Formats: sequence, C-alpha cells, structure tokens
Amino acid sequence: MSQIPPLGGRLVERLVDADRRRQLEAQITDMPVLKLPERECCDVEMLAIGAFSPLDGFMGEADFHLVCDEMKLAGGGLPWSVPITCSTDKETADGLEIGQSICLTDEQDRPLAVLHLREKFRHDKQKECEKVYRTSDAAHPGVKVTMSQGDICLAGPIEVLTANHDPEFVEHRLPPARTRAAFAERGWSTVVAFQTRNPIHRAHEYLTKCALEICDGLLIHPLVGQTQAGDIPADVRMACYRKLIDGYYNPQRTMLSVMPSAMRYAGPREAILHAIVRRNYGCSHFIVGRDHAGVGNYYGTYDAQKIFDQVDPAAATGVGIVPLKFEHTVWCNRCEGMVSAKTCPHGQADHVFLSGTKVREMLTRGERPPTEFTRPEIADILIASMKQ
Repeated sequence: MSQIPPLGGRLVERLVDADRRRQLEAQITDMPVLKLPERECCDVEMLAIGAFSPLDGFMGEADFHLVCDEMKLAGGGLPWSVPITCSTDKETADGLEIGQSICLTDEQDRPLAVLHLREKFRHDKQKECEKVYRTSDAAHPGVKVTMSQGDICLAGPIEVLTANHDPEFVEHRLPPARTRAAFAERGWSTVVAFQTRNPIHRAHEYLTKCALEICDGLLIHPLVGQTQAGDIPADVRMACYRKLIDGYYNPQRTMLSVMPSAMRYAGPREAILHAIVRRNYGCSHFIVGRDHAGVGNYYGTYDAQKIFDQVDPAAATGVGIVPLKFEHTVWCNRCEGMVSAKTCPHGQADHVFLSGTKVREMLTRGERPPTEFTRPEIADILIASMKQ
C-alpha cells in the first residue's frame, strides 16, 4: 500500500532526541532569550512534529516574499501560502548576530527551542496582510496578530527541546508520523481530512460522510491552537466530536486527532496551508467547504475552493492532495434530508437554516436547535458549557 509522501518527499521533524536535548539545555543559559507569543509557540510545535514539512525553521527573506507574492517557497518552487516567521523589535534584533543561537521560550519563560540565526530582515507586515489576508483592516483577527508582531524577522533552523509544556488532548495529539502509521495499520490507502474549529453540525456531518464514501478513512482533525476570543473552547469542541463519533460514525473508518496550529483566519490562503499540512499528516483528500478558514465578510463564499485552481494539485510542485469541494448544505423538509443547490429543487421556505447568531441565542436560553440542524446530544454539551 503506497501512501502520499509529505511535501518535499520526507517529514522534517525538529524535535531533538534526549542526548541532544541535554547538550542544548547545558548551553541555553549562555544564549540570548526571546519570548514567543502564542502564534509562534504553535508554529514551533508544528515545526517540531513535521507538520510544516519541508520547513526546518522560521522563514528567511526570500521565502517570505515569494510566499506572499507567488505562494511558493524559494529554491524549488514548492507551494506554500502563509509566511511562518519569528519576529522581534528592532532594538532586540540589533543586539543579535548572524550565526548566534537564541533560546526561544513560551509566554511562561519555559524553553521551547533553539533558533540558529541565519538572517535578519524587515518584516513587511503591510505586504503580508494585503497578500495573505487580502485586507489591512485591523478588525480582522489575523491582521491584528500580524500587526502586533515585531518589525524584524529572525530566520533560521530550529532545534526543539519541548514542543509544548502543557499539551491538551495528549491521547489525540498525534504527530504526522503517528497518523501515517495509524492509517497504514488500518489499511487505509486514501484518507480524507476534515478541518474544523467548530462543533460538527448536521451539514458538516453530511460532508464528511459523503467524502468517506469515496475514501478508505476519515480523519476528523480539529485545530486546537490559538483561536480568537468568542470561538468555542477546544475542550468543549472535543467533547462534541467524541460524542458525535461514538454515536454516528463507523469507528472502523473514522479517526479523531488534533492539530496544534494557530488559526490565522486567512480564508483561501489558509485553505491551501491546511491542505499541505494534512498531506504531511498522510491524508490524500481534503474537504474544502463554504468559507473555509474565513471570518466576517472578508472572503467570497467559495474563494477557498477557487484558489486550488491556481495551485495545480496534480503538478510536481502542486499541493499534491485532492481537494473535495462541497457547496453549502442544509436540511430540506420536502427532500427529507441534507441537500445542496446541486441536488435540491426546492426553495428556502423548505430549508432549515439558522444563522450562527440565532443558534447562540437558542443555546444561551437552554433551547436545543432543531435536530435537522444539530444532533441533540451536541446541543446539550453546548448548552451545559454556556451555563458554566
């Protein structure tokens, strides 16, 4: 059974072994220290486990600009859509020398990794926002984080001592090497990944099961890294996923694991990144639904699907994973099932559609949304979480 190779041909894992960790721990007391904000801490973990293969560290200037301008990495043209950078203020950067090693810590000052500094360059935050997020509006959560970053980027390979000092969902926090091994053990040659940062409602359930009809296995792969205020907490979402999988999915064909990435809300660009990462985890197919990785009204409903046409998945330098493009789906009372505009001849009067605002209002009042919208067990978990 052949398995889709990681981007670039091999997993690039930056977590060091025990001997090397002891060596680095003996050296870091003499290194300058840089405290990382939450997004970069998430990026360190993704680099550590090989999820960001073929990257071996934080991007240099050539990669930064080519990713922004053409969605490609320098030195080979592999696809990449979002810069992965480590930045600081100019005063701190001026005190660092090329070739120096820097201890990167989390926000509690605990060592995470050592950065071997190869480059320092100006962080063109305005360009990153306009190219990646398609907006410079400070109300956009991804733009807000980017504009809060430092003015100078520090680039170079990293060696990771500890990927995360306080990892959640350890039993489901499988790195790409382990998901690949699990797929092989189960005999899955084709695997479809479902990216989510929300509880799975009936429309999502429908999409995943349609995709599973054409693949050997389904990886439900929620993002549990940095999200914005107002998003449903990861522990609540995980309770929803477990309950739904236990009751409504075939356990022989379904797997739950988490992705420790930060959410950037970059819409189409982030859809490409999510697909590349899921290829690294060993998935052959990737669900791209309505407004993937979007926020507010910054992106068109199906922009995240259209962008895949710009990066040929079949080409040697393409994403290399098959995007499954689904239209918006709802329950139709007359069809008595989940439908889309492709499959249903009826109008909105027959469709059960609720806005996110309406759903939140119902849950806050302790009311279950209609079963055509969400499973009652999931609604009960959400209602209980809102009472806490």
